[in-house]
Amino acid sequence: MTPERHTVALPGGKLALVLHLPHGPGPFPCVVALHGLGAGKDTDKYLMLGEDVPRAGLALARFDFRGCGESSGREDETTIETRLEDARAVVALLEGHARLDRRFGLLGSSLGGFVALHFAAERAELPLVTWNAPASLEDLGDDAKRSEGIGIPFLLELSSHRYATSPAGVARHLAIHGEADDVIPVEHGAILFARAAEPCDLVIIPGGDHRLTDMGHRRIAVERSLEWLRRYLR
Repeated sequence: MTPERHTVALPGGKLALVLHLPHGPGPFPCVVALHGLGAGKDTDKYLMLGEDVPRAGLALARFDFRGCGESSGREDETTIETRLEDARAVVALLEGHARLDRRFGLLGSSLGGFVALHFAAERAELPLVTWNAPASLEDLGDDAKRSEGIGIPFLLELSSHRYATSPAGVARHLAIHGEADDVIPVEHGAILFARAAEPCDLVIIPGGDHRLTDMGHRRIAVERSLEWLRRYLR
């Protein structure tokens, strides 16, 4: 089925959104994919999810945070709060879609997983999966300051400690982490699991790197993610 392209309106800007629907009239639950820093909705991971998630009977929405891909703005002017605003706007638009049933799950990779956790802390009904997400931004130290896409607004927000760490007590959270992640060490995944509320689970992928570039590792992540999301959305 041909993906649907949507524009999500923001004050002074817009987000680019692509929705993949399963075959059939629906309505369907929807998984919203949140990409990481310096990435976008059209990277190979999200194109793969656009094929695999609908085959599992769930819709998949992938979008560009502002300043990324086809969305307006500059990434170095964004913060965790602006990313949360983007995620809220995406879900608000999708809640009115005739072929969606207003049940949503989140799948966030890297910084997108960190944002997904804060979003799920706001809306307790959202099950989520994180891939190689940080438990704390402060722990990343100077590496974050040297990252492309990190600007003064992000650093000012970090210095306020408002979104410095992941929220505790988020339920229905599956944390997936590559054992050989050299960007966000695997200990972050263990901390996320320890902070979660039941039901929760942790999957460590032996030899997995930050981008899960090995297709076997990526397939494990997708299969375990779909098992988890189907459990709470079907």
